[in-house]
Amino acid sequence: MSSKRSKQSAGLLLFRRVAHGLEVFLVHPGGPYWQKKNEGSWTIPKGEFDGDEAPLDAARREFLEETGFASHAPFLDLGSIRQKSGKVVAAWAFAGDCDPAQLISNTCEIEWPPRSGQQLTIPEIDRGAWFTLTEATLYLRAEQHPHLARLEEHLRLGVASRG
Repeated sequence: MSSKRSKQSAGLLLFRRVAHGLEVFLVHPGGPYWQKKNEGSWTIPKGEFDGDEAPLDAARREFLEETGFASHAPFLDLGSIRQKSGKVVAAWAFAGDCDPAQLISNTCEIEWPPRSGQQLTIPEIDRGAWFTLTEATLYLRAEQHPHLARLEEHLRLGVASRG
């Protein structure tokens, strides 16, 4: 009996301090499936990687590919979560800023409509936006909420950054 290893994904959570508190930058998946989904469908910029790539390196690569924005140290380790699909998502946070209107995502091909045999090229991410932590809990996928809580805890405790 073979044991199937869980898929691994890594991502970065960009944050900034503003007059009214803290905001995080989230992205919305592209394509027709996600087109009309909003609350509970946003995510941190992330993507899959294999064992040959260091998770933080993968997170930085995916962030650049999905947003067109560079990332920079220091990074706060937010640990890993397991999504409903079984995928393990490791995340790091970093402070910075960006203009969501400048987001440029890579593209991918999907079969659409499903089981039609027709290929459709879509952006992996169709938009990004800044959210307060309260707003983020409404829009972010529920499985990723622990990343928000860990960021808030790191910043509250003033945990040393690394990266």
